Amino acid sequence: MHLAYPAVLSALLFCTGLYGVLARRNAILVLMSVELMLNAVNLNLVAFDVWLSRTAEETLHSGQALTLFTIAIAAAEIGIGLAIVLAVHRNRGTADIDKLRDSAEGHESHPAAGSDSDALTAEQADRAGKAEATA
Repeated sequence: MHLAYPAVLSALLFCTGLYGVLARRNAILVLMSVELMLNAVNLNLVAFDVWLSRTAEETLHSGQALTLFTIAIAAAEIGIGLAIVLAVHRNRGTADIDKLRDSAEGHESHPAAGSDSDALTAEQADRAGKAEATA
């Protein structure tokens, strides 16, 4: 088998995953697209390992070993990522990335809540402004 076949398949998988990361709104689908991209890299690692082992007399299978490490790291990444997505979904009620970004930007535009005395002085200033407007 030629090296071109798995390389083209890997490129197609990677482009599909990249499109999923850029176009999707749901955080879980973005994580799935990242996993698809990692699997494309794994396919490339194994294909190049097989291709290089044909030319070398001693085979170390370093591409396959690196693929196993990548799979282990990807499993840990998806576990942590899903835990974060579930925690955000419980707190905010959505896993939509655009809504989460909009609510975070809207949260930053409000003044930071300080101590109770700062809140009282802000309320007193607001009441004073309303009293002057009515007078």
